[in-house]
Amino acid sequence: MTTGANRKKALTLTNLRLAKSKWGKVKRSGLDQLKKLSNELQLSIASGDLVILDEHWYVTHVGLIGIATRRRCSGIHVDPIPEFSDALNRRYAFKATVYKSQKSQGFVGYGDADPSNVSFLVHGAEMRVAETRAVNRALRKAYGIGICSVEEIGSAAEPLQSVPDSKKFPPQPANGNGTGRTLRDRLHQIIRQHQLDPNLVKSYATDFCGVKALRDATREQVENFVAHLADWAEKDRNALLCQLNSYPGQKEGAA
Repeated sequence: MTTGANRKKALTLTNLRLAKSKWGKVKRSGLDQLKKLSNELQLSIASGDLVILDEHWYVTHVGLIGIATRRRCSGIHVDPIPEFSDALNRRYAFKATVYKSQKSQGFVGYGDADPSNVSFLVHGAEMRVAETRAVNRALRKAYGIGICSVEEIGSAAEPLQSVPDSKKFPPQPANGNGTGRTLRDRLHQIIRQHQLDPNLVKSYATDFCGVKALRDATREQVENFVAHLADWAEKDRNALLCQLNSYPGQKEGAA
């Protein structure tokens, strides 16, 4: 077996293992499609190239850029479409052209975004969303990607994930009456109940509290964050996941 074949086989096995650990039981048809995506497009779950929503696979912008890079894409040109854009109402449209080679005539894709078709979390960033959607569509046309990209759907949601109990959120100092532990337990409960990634929650908490390290946050700041997290998880978990996935996360033990 050639080195390339060995690499594809290893990637396929890794993707199958990660799919089962991240999303639990996946239908046989979904696993078969994952094998095909791994072998033909070299998409990696570990690298964030693929997600599964409602038992359907979606490629990510990262995955599409990876395909273009591996296949030596010559360039991507993006233009706004003024006649279909309205900055006052935060409505934008873009045209993207992907050139597979210097002699390529180009593959065109269009993307639009406005407050009605994006998550409320990215309201104000509709222009960037529209541009990304246009690029994704052009890349999918250029390289024959038959599955939709997750950025093209209305809310960049992710499926439920199992969270190992070993992943811990750092405790806040108690004030002597046990309320510090209660606050920490409440946060752990939210993470377990809504199956959130503790490391991404920690990154979000640090940003929310406006500190460099979470241990520098005051108790009041952490209390506000816990209340905010619980409320958002209940009202719109998909939008919360979109926010969490915007962070690179932290390795275990990082403060």
